[in-house]
Amino acid sequence: MKAGRGGLLRNRDVRRELAAWGVVSAAVCAAGFFVSPACGGFAACGAVCAGVVHAVFLRRRYRDLAALCGSIDRVLHGQEDILLSDNEEGELSILKSEIRKMTVRLREAADLLRQDKRRLSDAMADISHQLRTPLTTMQLTLSLLASESLSDERRLALTYELRESLERVDWLVETLLKLSGIDAGAITFAPETWTVEEWVRRAVEPFAVPMELREQKLTLRVGEERFFGDLRWCAEALENLLKNCVEHTPTGGEICIESQETALFVELTVRDSGPGFDRRDLPRLFERFYRGRNAAEGSAGIGLAFARAVLEAQGASLRAENPPEGGALFRIRFAKVIV
Repeated sequence: MKAGRGGLLRNRDVRRELAAWGVVSAAVCAAGFFVSPACGGFAACGAVCAGVVHAVFLRRRYRDLAALCGSIDRVLHGQEDILLSDNEEGELSILKSEIRKMTVRLREAADLLRQDKRRLSDAMADISHQLRTPLTTMQLTLSLLASESLSDERRLALTYELRESLERVDWLVETLLKLSGIDAGAITFAPETWTVEEWVRRAVEPFAVPMELREQKLTLRVGEERFFGDLRWCAEALENLLKNCVEHTPTGGEICIESQETALFVELTVRDSGPGFDRRDLPRLFERFYRGRNAAEGSAGIGLAFARAVLEAQGASLRAENPPEGGALFRIRFAKVIV
């Protein structure tokens, strides 16, 4: 937009304003001359003065608009960091302020989009890495199983290893799909009122045999405290926490699950007698694909992230800490609700 005379005259709105001014001025002058020549002269002078003043302010307004358009263009091409507003009053100043807000929002949205793309790229690389290891193992195992000279004992051991690799891939893919569904809001929870005892009993069932083989002791101090959540999903989240504890608790160690109720929340704690968390890992412990310094061999780094995603999607909180008595501790809290 040009603020010069040629630029103004090319503007349709300006031509309309000039035409309207001309018609009104002619009518006023004609009425003035009809009354008397002196009145007509005054009317003509007044119309000219009004036209000049209007033209000056009109030119100034379009010059400011042209400067604003230039600033917007430079912002769009990355030549300016931000569009600055002024401190004056008026519609143009309001417009500048609103455009500045919009520019800031667009910059923030662009930054978030770049961060999402970077996280997606990192996640794809992590997923590829997590799948590549068991798939490579499966390929090697299959090539060994094809050998005719393989003994029955060795074939049985390789078959067991192949099944473990398949189970690992299946768990990894299923967990990733569930995480994606939670992120996309495609997972529908069916919350109901349950007792903590029912929740814990359902979650510990799959660990009876593994803990017996490791000679680990499970201590339960849970009662009839009630929480509001989806029992199936909450049990699956708790299973991931228990899996972490079982893997890090030494042979003959203990895992303790306790519950308590206050006026504000129902709390469930899961504590083991293992080495605990490295303090450097605590801030990132629930990040996806993050493997702590004490991570178990073959850990994918998504079990804890899945547990937090499931619980937080239902309004609960999950955090990890190192208790004074040693070991690792997970703390789950469900806020009290009136049902």
